[in-house]
Amino acid sequence: MNKKFRKIIYALGILSSMAAMNACTNLDEKVYDTLVNENFYNTREEVISAVLRPYTHANAWATPGQDGWWRLSEYSADQLAWPVKGRHGQDGGKWIRLHYHTWTGDDSAIQQAWNLMFWGMGLCTSPIEALEGRDIASMGITEEEKAAFIAELKLFRAFHYLKIMDIWGNVPIVTQVGIPASPTTAPRIEVFNFIEKEILENIDKIPVLSKEMTGRMSRAGAYAMLVELYLNAEVWTGTARWDDCIAAANQIINGNAGAQNGQMALDPNITDAFKPDNHLSKETIFALAYEFQRSNTQPQWTGDFFYFNHRAITGGGRNGNDGTVVIPGVYDTFPTADLRKTAWMLHGPQMRFDDPTQPVLGSNDEYQGQPVVFVDNIRRNLEAIRNGTDPELLPSDMTTGEGTSGVRFNKYQLGHIAHPSYNSTDWHFYRLTWVYFAKAEALMRKNGGSANAEAVELINASKRRAYSAADWPAYAYTSATLTMTELLAERGREFIFEGFRRQDLIRFGRFHTDSWWDHEPTDINKTIFAIPNNQRVLNQNLAQNAGYN
Repeated sequence: MNKKFRKIIYALGILSSMAAMNACTNLDEKVYDTLVNENFYNTREEVISAVLRPYTHANAWATPGQDGWWRLSEYSADQLAWPVKGRHGQDGGKWIRLHYHTWTGDDSAIQQAWNLMFWGMGLCTSPIEALEGRDIASMGITEEEKAAFIAELKLFRAFHYLKIMDIWGNVPIVTQVGIPASPTTAPRIEVFNFIEKEILENIDKIPVLSKEMTGRMSRAGAYAMLVELYLNAEVWTGTARWDDCIAAANQIINGNAGAQNGQMALDPNITDAFKPDNHLSKETIFALAYEFQRSNTQPQWTGDFFYFNHRAITGGGRNGNDGTVVIPGVYDTFPTADLRKTAWMLHGPQMRFDDPTQPVLGSNDEYQGQPVVFVDNIRRNLEAIRNGTDPELLPSDMTTGEGTSGVRFNKYQLGHIAHPSYNSTDWHFYRLTWVYFAKAEALMRKNGGSANAEAVELINASKRRAYSAADWPAYAYTSATLTMTELLAERGREFIFEGFRRQDLIRFGRFHTDSWWDHEPTDINKTIFAIPNNQRVLNQNLAQNAGYN
C-alpha cells in the first residue's frame, strides 16, 4: 500500500471484523452477521479498511513482540534466547521451555500464538464472505476491484495458513466463518495442498508489486509464498519440489512479479533493507508497513529486543524489556571482517547517541548507574567480580543471566527521534535475498548437495555486500567451499533475527539432533508444536500431534 493507505489501515481498522475470528477459536457467527454484513461495507472506504484490517493484526503474530509465529520460531532455535537476567525474564518459564524444547499443549506461548494466528485468518475470511455476498453498487467499488480484493484476501489467508502449518503441521481447514462449528484436523499434506491451490488460483488476479501495493499481498508476495512452500515441501509432504521452488523464485528474480521501487534487485548495502526509510528498499517483496508520523502506529518488537535504557543508545524514544539475546558463541560465527557482525548486533561498551564520549548507564538491573557492556556470555559476571572469583568458572544456562548478558539485536533501525521516518521501519516477511538463498538451496539439493556455478553466484551476490572490497576475495564462496553445511551457516548469518531459523534447522535435519550452548538434542516430535489443549477442550475434533498429551 502507498503512504495514504498506510494511514487508512490504522485509522479505520474495523472493530467489527475483530469479531470475525475463525471457528477454531469459538466464533459466534451471529455477531459476525450483525456487525459486518448489515452495518459495514457500505462505502469504498469501508471496503478498503476491511481488506487492510488483517495486515494490522499481523503485527501481533508475525513479528516479535507477542507470542506468535516469530517467537515460537526463533526462541526454539539455535541463535536467539530470552534467558532469565537477575530478577527479570522468568515469565512463567515459557522462554526456558521454548529453548529446551520442553513445551506442552498447556503452554501460554503456544495458546496465544494459536489464538492470534487463527484470529488473523478469520479477519481474512470475514471480508471474503462479505464481498462475495454483496453487489458492487452497494459498496461503491467496481467488479474488477471486488475480484482483486477477494483474491488478495484469499492469498493473505493462505499466508496465515502457511505459517500455521509451519508451526503445527496438522490443523483444520476452514474457509467459512463458523462453518463447521467444530472442524476436524486435516493432515499436513492436505493443508499444504489447500494452500498451494489457493495461491495458484488467485495469483494472477492481484496486482504485481508496486509502490501502491507497499505492505499488501501482491503477485510478488504470492510467488514468495510458493517459494517457501516448495522449499519446505519435502518436510511438509514427503515429496521434494525443487524445480517448482526454482520456477517460483525466477518469477521474482526476473522481475515478472513487479517491484516496490523500480526494478527488483538486491540492495547495495547490508543496512538498506532495515533502515527507518526501508520502504525505499529495492529488494522488498512483502513487508508489514508502518507510518508513525501519520498514524501513530509503530513496530512492537522493541519490547523483545531493546535494553531498559536503549533510547540512550539509539537516540530514539523507546526502551525495551531487556529480553532477547544472541546465544553465546553465535556472535563468533561471524568473521571479524563481516560487516554484519557490527552493523546488526550490539557488543561491548555502549556509548550515548547524543554524546559518543559518554557511556550508556545501566537501568533497572544489577548495572544500575554503571556503564552498559554487552558480553557474549550468559552468567553472573558482576557477582564473580564482587566475590573475587573467576567468571569463566560460573555456570551458564537459561537461568544464570544478568542485565547485560548476551550480544544484542541491532538489525532493524528505528532511527533517532529527529529522523523523518523515525519509528516507521517496515518489517520484512520476504526480501529478495531470501529468494536468492532459496533458489541456491534448491539447485544444490537437486545436485546431490553440491553447488553449481549458479548457486555460488546467488549466494555470493548477497554475501559480498558484507565485506570490504579488500576482504572479499578471502571470503567468496566457490563450488568447493559452498557445502550444504556452509549454506546453513550462511543462512544463519544473513537471516539472523528474521524468523526463519527453526524452519531452516528442520529442513536441514538439525532442529532435534543438534546441541547448542546448553541445549541438548530432543526428539523429532518437537519439529511441530503441540495443539493447545484449551482449544481441544473447545473443539474435541482437534487431534493432538504425536508426542504430546
